[in-house]
Amino acid sequence: MSFRKVVRQSKFRHVFGQPVKTEQCYDDIRVSRVTWDSTFCAVNPSFVAIIVEASGGGAFLVLPLHKTGRIDKSYPTVCGHTGPVLDIDWCPHNDHVIASGSEDCTVMVRGGLGSWGGGRGHPALSLSPLSPQVWQIPENGLSQPLTEPVVVLEGHSKRVGIVTWHPTARNVLLSAGCDNVVLIWNVGTAEELYRLDGLHPDLIYSVSWSRDGSRFCTACKDKSVRVIDPRRGTVVAEKERAHEGARPMRAIFLADGKIFTTGFSRMSERQLALWDTENLEEPMGLQELDSSNGALLPFYDPDTNVVYVCGKGDSSIRYFEITEEPPYIHFLNTFTSKEPQRGMGWMPKRGLDVNKCEIARFYKLHERKCEPIIMTVPRKSDLFQDDLYPDTAGPEAAMEAEEWVAGRTAGPVLVSLRQAYVPSKQRDLKVSRRSLLHDGRTATAATASTGATTPPPTPPTAPASTRFSAPPVLGSGNTTGGRLEEVLQEVAALRALVAEQGQRISRLEEQLSRLENGHV
Repeated sequence: MSFRKVVRQSKFRHVFGQPVKTEQCYDDIRVSRVTWDSTFCAVNPSFVAIIVEASGGGAFLVLPLHKTGRIDKSYPTVCGHTGPVLDIDWCPHNDHVIASGSEDCTVMVRGGLGSWGGGRGHPALSLSPLSPQVWQIPENGLSQPLTEPVVVLEGHSKRVGIVTWHPTARNVLLSAGCDNVVLIWNVGTAEELYRLDGLHPDLIYSVSWSRDGSRFCTACKDKSVRVIDPRRGTVVAEKERAHEGARPMRAIFLADGKIFTTGFSRMSERQLALWDTENLEEPMGLQELDSSNGALLPFYDPDTNVVYVCGKGDSSIRYFEITEEPPYIHFLNTFTSKEPQRGMGWMPKRGLDVNKCEIARFYKLHERKCEPIIMTVPRKSDLFQDDLYPDTAGPEAAMEAEEWVAGRTAGPVLVSLRQAYVPSKQRDLKVSRRSLLHDGRTATAATASTGATTPPPTPPTAPASTRFSAPPVLGSGNTTGGRLEEVLQEVAALRALVAEQGQRISRLEEQLSRLENGHV
């Protein structure tokens, strides 16, 4: 295959995927059999939601991430829809709010614990008086079936196949239906903000917001990819016959404004393509994969510019790095397993384990279970890897719905993942002692490791500037004025010395990390 010919240096070349142990899977789940090309699974740092088979209507499971193992058949579901659920999406600004679209033509939004009351970390949504009752989901998941949504958004005349939240504006939700209409809502007021009718002559396969939410791109059954400005209601750019094949295609916005598409050739071969929205005449890059017939679901990490491509019915995940140099789409590797996937969930970056150099985590749906798959960059060092974890989109919204409607545009509010890094205590203690003993400063090593406030005697080899006399015993008849000042100065000097050694340790560990990772 042509995409295997390009071999180039990349820190992501050796990314490897690994399924979790059997006991860490979610078992005995009846995954939906609906013939619809959605992911059927949505994940955030708190919950995994899975669309399941349900008699008499539509339902999906919401499980706390830690609730692994066999899921009892009587486990409560979210079951307010009267028709099969087709798509679900967690709110990026509130881990307890999820939207769902269904064949019953409605979009429903459900809230969780603290999500509507303005609790800490969960901004309140201002609901209209006509909104249904709010159901609270406890931290450990549902304790009873959830049948009443917080908001029902009625406006589509046919089934709703796509729901996706605005990336930076609070409470803004997009829905697309089989009526070929795109609706944008203010969930906080249950108000229809924009109705984009007449822009698509046929079924909409996919919708993807740009990083700042000023535009979105769509892939349509008429084989066109469109870039749309929702606030003006206009098509900004359009590429007809982006992929010649008749099977479903998908389009996603990349961080730099380019568009990545998956589809089929005229000969029914699966394709990937990269497009510059300033010139959609020809693709910047086009690659053919194989002749399988499952729709390709792309997942994009804007922090690393890596795209993961999962085919429905496949048993593999291919991943590619998007760069500025030709051929722009660089094949990295393939993760392969035995079982085909019926759907796939994708964990936001802030839900990953930075201690294990995890750069992606998928939740693969089998026929009867959900299996997490960890994607890792192999690194020998156990330090925080700055190059793998630049600041990423956090849970805070950049603006309110009203500001976005008024014309404001803002990128995501970024957060550092360094706070999630927990250094190995054993290693740090060992390195500290070795480094300090090497300098002959056993006293400071002992102080740093025990947290003592009274410094032990300084060894004779220490420099004159770091020699300390034993502090006085206060309250034993000594005059405290001058003595206290001396003690404070000595403590300050000792702290400065410890800080200096800490910086030295950090520099040495950074050098060690570079050597271990092959950097000169």
